[in-house]
Amino acid sequence: MSQSIRLRTEEHEFQRLSPLAAKSAEARRTREEVECSVRTRFQRDRDRILHSKPFRRLKHKTQVYIAPVGDHYRTRMTHSLEVAQICRTIGRALSLNEDLIEAISLGHDVGHTPFGHVGEETLASLIGHFEHNEQSVRIYTVLTGNGEGLNLTEQVLDGILHHTGPGMPNTLEGQIVRIGDRIAYLCHDFDDALRAEILSVNDLPATIRKEIGSSTSEMITTMVLDMIQASEGKDTICQSAEISAIMKEFRDFMFERVYYSSSLQEERSKSRLILGILFDYYLHHPEILPEDYLRWTGGDLKQAITDYVAGLTDNYAISIFKHLFIPKE
Repeated sequence: MSQSIRLRTEEHEFQRLSPLAAKSAEARRTREEVECSVRTRFQRDRDRILHSKPFRRLKHKTQVYIAPVGDHYRTRMTHSLEVAQICRTIGRALSLNEDLIEAISLGHDVGHTPFGHVGEETLASLIGHFEHNEQSVRIYTVLTGNGEGLNLTEQVLDGILHHTGPGMPNTLEGQIVRIGDRIAYLCHDFDDALRAEILSVNDLPATIRKEIGSSTSEMITTMVLDMIQASEGKDTICQSAEISAIMKEFRDFMFERVYYSSSLQEERSKSRLILGILFDYYLHHPEILPEDYLRWTGGDLKQAITDYVAGLTDNYAISIFKHLFIPKE
């Protein structure tokens, strides 16, 4: 097939996108490839992530609530889809590259462990250092593609790595995801907290309700519009000082009243116990690990266990634990 479709899309990017936008034609991979006749490099990255097993596993990974009763609570997959939607809206308004934004958004959380942040904290305590953003990059550079990764572009990997933690993404598209991720999880986790009856709308501090609203839709709309207005014409993505301060207050409130709330403490403790016991079991029984993990780490057992355990879904981790340690009826 002729290369004209992809080339036309790349040409359109230079014509219609901001001069500050990342351009697909300028994207670089570690390994050179034959180009797709239809899709740009960022579009191919998005599709590779979307069709990957690590992304599919996100549907059974906790966002906040471990094995929630009910179908409407967020998972890591729904969170990633919501981040993509929010960030594409911002990117379109600023004439930036939506395909790059979508690829980063869909891939940013694949490195999360089972049981949400408590799983991340547990692995960090066991091996000394573990960050889900770094694991996301490891997944797409080592733990997929039979040990060779998916050969994603540098811009996508940079956005995934720097969506949290120190350092800023090199692209404006990555910077959008860095802030948009926080908008998504704060607003949607608040919505889930209302559904779980951990919070009521009246629990939300009055300053937050006044400045950004009290419903998910109001909150997202206010913060998205603020990002667009604050970033218009600038070479960096930002928020106004007022909304940035409110967002920090909102985040502090959510950590105190939801993420570290006493109502979730029992489940968090159970999660730590499960992961700790599984890690120790594999340490003493390396022969039952899938052999690929040891091969991909060059025989580094702790790294192989970390890679395997971090990739488990909540349900599968619980199932393995029951199989290994709970007597059958």
